[in-house]
Amino acid sequence: MANVIVSASGVSSTSTLNSITVGLLLSVAATGTTATSSTGSPALPGAVTTLAVTGNSSTAAVGTVSAVPSQAVPVTGPGLTSSLQTLPQGVATGIPATGAVGNAVTQTQLPTTSPLTFTTSKGSTLVTVTHPDHGALTGDTVIISNVGFDSGLYPDLATQLAGEYVITRLNNSIYTFSLTTGAIDGVLNAGEADVQYEISIGLDVSTGGVGWGAGTWGRGAWGSAANITASDAIRLWKQDNFGEDLIFNAVDDSIYYWSAAQGLSTRGKLLTYYASTAPSKARQVAISDRDRHVIAFGATPIGSDILDPLLIRFSSQENAFDWTPTATNTAGDLRIGNGSKIIQAVETRREIIVITDSSVHSMQFIGAPFTFGVSQLSNQTTIAGINSAVAVGDAVFWMGKNRFYVYDGRVQPLPCTVRDYVFENFDVQQEDKIFAGSNAAFGEVFWFYTSEDNSTASGGTAENDRYVVYNYEQKIWYVGNLERTAWIDRGINEFPIATTSQSNVATPLVMYDHERGVDADGEPLSAFIESAPIDIQDGESFFFVRRMIPDVSFDRSDASAVKEATITLKAQRFPNTGFTTSKPLTVTDTTQQNHTRLRGRSFGLRIESDNQGVFWRLGSPRLEIQPDGKR
Repeated sequence: MANVIVSASGVSSTSTLNSITVGLLLSVAATGTTATSSTGSPALPGAVTTLAVTGNSSTAAVGTVSAVPSQAVPVTGPGLTSSLQTLPQGVATGIPATGAVGNAVTQTQLPTTSPLTFTTSKGSTLVTVTHPDHGALTGDTVIISNVGFDSGLYPDLATQLAGEYVITRLNNSIYTFSLTTGAIDGVLNAGEADVQYEISIGLDVSTGGVGWGAGTWGRGAWGSAANITASDAIRLWKQDNFGEDLIFNAVDDSIYYWSAAQGLSTRGKLLTYYASTAPSKARQVAISDRDRHVIAFGATPIGSDILDPLLIRFSSQENAFDWTPTATNTAGDLRIGNGSKIIQAVETRREIIVITDSSVHSMQFIGAPFTFGVSQLSNQTTIAGINSAVAVGDAVFWMGKNRFYVYDGRVQPLPCTVRDYVFENFDVQQEDKIFAGSNAAFGEVFWFYTSEDNSTASGGTAENDRYVVYNYEQKIWYVGNLERTAWIDRGINEFPIATTSQSNVATPLVMYDHERGVDADGEPLSAFIESAPIDIQDGESFFFVRRMIPDVSFDRSDASAVKEATITLKAQRFPNTGFTTSKPLTVTDTTQQNHTRLRGRSFGLRIESDNQGVFWRLGSPRLEIQPDGKR
């Protein structure tokens, strides 16, 4: 017996629990009023189909059986034959009598159907597990319990093997993990256990194309093409709050529901556990805040597990578990008519903007009988990734394949002065890592993205290493280098929060408060602003710079800080000839002017400071210039 626990207890007579066919059930408990009990040999071929109980007493009962998917449960005994009804949510209730098979419940993670065995070497920490069709990947977590060996052998090893481990996949039948101490005994392909596989962590780097090196190691036959499927995209999650509860899904995969009432120690369950007609998969799940519907974008239809990337389904109002459309509820569905799949949906104060790979749509609550309506706003647009759009008030900004867009009542391209800088050094294969965010306190929207310089082909980490910012209040763009994988603006938190990746050498998997203080986590923050060249009279003549009147404020600096910054002027005489720079000009909170000597057709400046506790803001500096000929 492997992957199944069967127990029976009683008082009189004889009862036998036989012929259990279990695929999705982790444990089955039987309790009756019979004295002697025996357990048959369970077979483990696949999904739950039958649960047969054969007893030697004319009175028998099947209590409550919870299983997904549910099927008919026959009960047979001398003089008694009955068949239990299959109920919509996988709950079967039977005939009351003196014996019972009760409370068989599927767990959060389901074991595969084949028995597993262990191989250990005494004194070695390496454990090899053989479990055909386990489906796990390197880095996944497995929980092993109830380990046993024939005739009760190796009890200490059985205790030692029970626990939670991170595995290394060798192939689809074998994986390994390490013990904290050497194995107490050595065994070869022996034992049995209950095994629970955590949801796979998925990939952290997108792979593209087919052939050698594409996809995960060992997932196909030797020499076969590695055709890219959904499993070869990076693992991304979407989530939203339904009151205090959380509804979330892996992109293009299962939807889960976590109830706050059950506490942090209780895992989320599949949404279909609560509602059999709910979508089993979706590209994105969200809550419509204005009217309190749960909405699945790119969802599976009722009665199907095949994802429709243009289908939008929504639950009844204020009910996350009612997905069957009726005359008395507001559940229903819509289908987008343009594009091949929904990429991202973003909620504004008035509507939900749904962006496909080639069009933009407005989804609005319109009430009975249709609940929601969809209208197309634009076509021939693009969007780079599933987190590329961000809403600010009633406007939505997003990064496309080679340009930026804004919706503010109409969809239009967003003029960008740094467009070439961004898209000419851009790792297209990691588009799904793009993360759009807003910093409302400073009127900014921005995108973190992976540059081609940091791609795996260039020897990089393939993580976000750059950002581009649009200041919608001043209508200017700026760029920089910073690794962040996710961002959430201030709201319930006092400061914006962002995270680093596991590949970050200095600070892996760290969550940062941004805009908090003026330093870098207690260290001086090296910050600068550098302008592009500015032509004087279209660059027709030379000009000579003699003096600068700075405009720099240090008002929010710490009282003990050294309030100064450095400004460097730069001049260019001819295109593509490089720049001549002035000497560094020190500016303090008392500086009135700086003298310098610089000649060129166009000019720029750079201001910087790395003093601890210093907050500086650049205003409108002025230069004293005079014509200086055309040669």
